[in-house]
Amino acid sequence: MLKPFLVGSLCLMSQAVSAWQLNSELSDLSFTSIKLNSVAENHHFTSLSGEITESGQLSIEIDLSSIESLIPIRNERMKKVLFDVSQYQTATIKADIKPWLSQLDTGPQVLKAVPVTLNLHGKSLVLKLDLMVNNQAKTLQVSPLRAVLINSRDFDLTDGIEALRKLAGLNSIAQTVPVTFNLVFHDR
Repeated sequence: MLKPFLVGSLCLMSQAVSAWQLNSELSDLSFTSIKLNSVAENHHFTSLSGEITESGQLSIEIDLSSIESLIPIRNERMKKVLFDVSQYQTATIKADIKPWLSQLDTGPQVLKAVPVTLNLHGKSLVLKLDLMVNNQAKTLQVSPLRAVLINSRDFDLTDGIEALRKLAGLNSIAQTVPVTFNLVFHDR
């Protein structure tokens, strides 16, 4: 009686700590900039990579040179002036999510106050995110419960935004942007 219980428990534990690979084709990370106090424009990154290791370590890498704003000159300006990709090629997101992985049920659920470290432009900030996770057969889909607000001051990006504002001849560009994402992981 004890042996089947132990075997079943071990199988469940191995599922809870299995490794997951980000499916970059199905995943998205985007933000909305606001210029002139009321004109909103969506931007996204076309190159994301990442994984969740067997030990529950989440790691996402965002290739900042893959910014897509649908306007080529703006893409180039954002790469050079805002993100300074010659010095800061990537942004990273890291988190220890092992405690949450072991609690996941099948289907959609909300995980509250997950601490996530965002490293952008040489600065790091820990964010507490409420995440919607849908756990289906060998697939995890993760998105924020609500948009994540990123302030340029936290990452020393205000000078870059000011330079973009001047280049574009605008009166204003907002210093805080809402960021959304939909990350799809497959069990390895």
